[in-house]
Amino acid sequence: MNTYLKYEIIRLFRNRQNFIFSLIFPFVLYLFVAGQNRHEHIGSLTFPTYYMAGMIAFGTVGAVMSGGARIAIERQVGWVRQLRISPLSPRSYFRTKLVSSYLMACITIALLYGAGSLMGVRMNAGHWLEMTGLILVGLIPFAALGIMLGHLIKGDSMGPVMGGGMSFLSILGGAFFPLGGDHSVIVAITKFVPSYWIVQAGHTAVGGAAWGLEGWLIVAGWSLLLTYGAVWAYRRDTGRV
Repeated sequence: MNTYLKYEIIRLFRNRQNFIFSLIFPFVLYLFVAGQNRHEHIGSLTFPTYYMAGMIAFGTVGAVMSGGARIAIERQVGWVRQLRISPLSPRSYFRTKLVSSYLMACITIALLYGAGSLMGVRMNAGHWLEMTGLILVGLIPFAALGIMLGHLIKGDSMGPVMGGGMSFLSILGGAFFPLGGDHSVIVAITKFVPSYWIVQAGHTAVGGAAWGLEGWLIVAGWSLLLTYGAVWAYRRDTGRV
């Protein structure tokens, strides 16, 4: 597994498209938009703090779902079939995909934390750690979604599906701008999308309850549902070989 992980990480860092969507685009967009609105507020949060959480949601969702894109490409070229007859177990295979995807997500978080600090985002160490922990937990359903799609969709189609999907989920979660007021019907609907709760992790900056019981239940529910979907898709795909 260690050898496979090493080459997976090398491959990850050579993927220019992944770097653009997960790192460069969110970073540049954040600096441009937050720089223009650094003295504005959205509710109790400064605009740079809110937008930092939003761009982290956008970038990290793309980072963890990219593991599914690599699976789809490997399936298409027959590499997955070769791995299944190797000593590498399915559990180690998926663990490697998750570790490499989360590594990219952590780089995205660190980069945008640095950009946020430049824009005046200030939190104590406890709030930074709490926000990071919530984001990493909130990414679990998207990692499972990526694996599921990777076993259902061909490699040629995975790019548009991933790009459109991550953009739609990010917009629906309020990553780019808030959708309606706190008690609007739209917000009530978007609360059922896990990306909404990644953005809400930014509320730790003002000592607020970023999630509460509702957030934990929704993220846990989607995690269980999509993990089941990923296992089903893998078994379905394996049965064809």
